[in-house]
Amino acid sequence: MFHPAFHNLLKPQWLDTLAELKVSGGLAVSELARRLDSSYMTVKQHCEDLTKLGYLSRSRIPRTEIGRPEIFYRLSEKAEGIFPSIPESFTLDILEQIQRAFGETAPDRLLFQHFKEREEEWKTKLSKGTTLLYKAQLFAKIRTQEGLFISCLHEPETGVITLREFHHPLARVYAKHPRAIEMERRAIEGAFGVKVSRKPAAGAEGAPAHIDFLIDVR
Repeated sequence: MFHPAFHNLLKPQWLDTLAELKVSGGLAVSELARRLDSSYMTVKQHCEDLTKLGYLSRSRIPRTEIGRPEIFYRLSEKAEGIFPSIPESFTLDILEQIQRAFGETAPDRLLFQHFKEREEEWKTKLSKGTTLLYKAQLFAKIRTQEGLFISCLHEPETGVITLREFHHPLARVYAKHPRAIEMERRAIEGAFGVKVSRKPAAGAEGAPAHIDFLIDVR
């Protein structure tokens, strides 16, 4: 989920803090400490260190109960550089050159072939899974290693399995070539062997926008 170099350069506690704030969109210190299973003062110090380095922004929010406002942290614009991305200018330029040389639909044909190959690759890796939930958890790990920021959510009561994506290295390429979005969904669906729907979500109460891939468990 992070550039590999950051695992060597940053403290593990910093990476955990950045990851939690990436998913949540921002948290008060008390809630962040609870989620990280750490003390208030330890988490506050990590956040202050990251703020001084420019990776977090700091503000105060009113408490729901009587008391002083709580300190609230969220990722800064600088922090987005921590997460992997494909050099979009290079990738888009290559696709444009292909389009000029081989025709209007050439980039889509190339992307289609790419996702057919990814589908087979994912299918092979997921064949180790014995249940849909296990496969979904495995897929989340695979995609995280590929540079995405993705988590697997499961509702035991309903059996619903959701792959929630917060970051995709090819997001800007997809914006230029939107047909690739459906190609990717179909590749994921083919890898799982069941229906998979894709649902963009804006996020609620300050949470970041994300993409949900809903796996049909029926």
